[in-house]
Amino acid sequence: MRIALKELRESQVCLKIIKAKPLLESAVFEPVLNECGQLVAIFTASIKKAQG
Repeated sequence: MRIALKELRESQVCLKIIKAKPLLESAVFEPVLNECGQLVAIFTASIKKAQG
């Protein structure tokens, strides 16, 4: 799960770069960026819970 979290965070950074450079319309990737943030939160909570 830690690897998946690392990949999600990397994807989140890439999406933020795309947002900074207007390569796509905000309406297109904003939901994807939001979903990525939610997944990061879910995986972070899952890892913390699994550790005890």
